Amino acid sequence: MELSEVARKFVVHWGEMGNAWGVNRTVAQIHALLFFHGRPLHAEEIADTLTVARSNVSTSLKELQNWNLIRVAHVLGDRRDYFETSVDVWELFRTIVRERKEREFDPTVRVLGELVADPSFQTEAADTQDRVREALRFMDTLGAWSEEMLRLSPTTLEKVLKLGASVQKFVRGSDGRD
Repeated sequence: MELSEVARKFVVHWGEMGNAWGVNRTVAQIHALLFFHGRPLHAEEIADTLTVARSNVSTSLKELQNWNLIRVAHVLGDRRDYFETSVDVWELFRTIVRERKEREFDPTVRVLGELVADPSFQTEAADTQDRVREALRFMDTLGAWSEEMLRLSPTTLEKVLKLGASVQKFVRGSDGRD
C-alpha cells in the first residue's frame, strides 16, 4: 500500500513519539498505520508499506498484542492473520494508561510497601523513612485516582478533564500564577 503524504507524516511522527515514550519506533509506526487506516492489515502489507523486515513486523505485532493495543482479525477466504487496533482514542488512552500502570507503577508501589513493612526499615534515618512513606502515600493516592478515572465513561472523563483545566485556571487567578 502506498501511503499518502498525510499518512506518512502521521506514521513517522507517531514512531518518533513512541521512541520518546520508550516504545520501539517500528512498534509505534505499526500502531499508527493501523490506527490511521482504521482497517485490518496483514503482516506482509504492513512490512511492505513501512519498508521494514517481516521479522521486525512479527516481533512488533507481538509487542502490540502484549500491550492489548491490537487484536487479530480474520478475513473470509484468507488464511492469514490480519491485525487491527481500536479507532477510539479514549479506548486507546485507557488501554495505555492501564497497561503502563500495571507494568511500571504497581510494581513500584509494591516495593515501597514492602520496604515500609520490613522491620529493618525502622533502622533507617527518620527523614529517610518520611521520604519513603511520603512517596508511598503519593503513589497510593495517584493510583487510586487513576483507577477511578479509568472507570469513567469517555464522555464523563472528558468532562472531568475539562473541569480540571477550568479549576486550575480559577485557582491560578487572572495572573496565571499558582
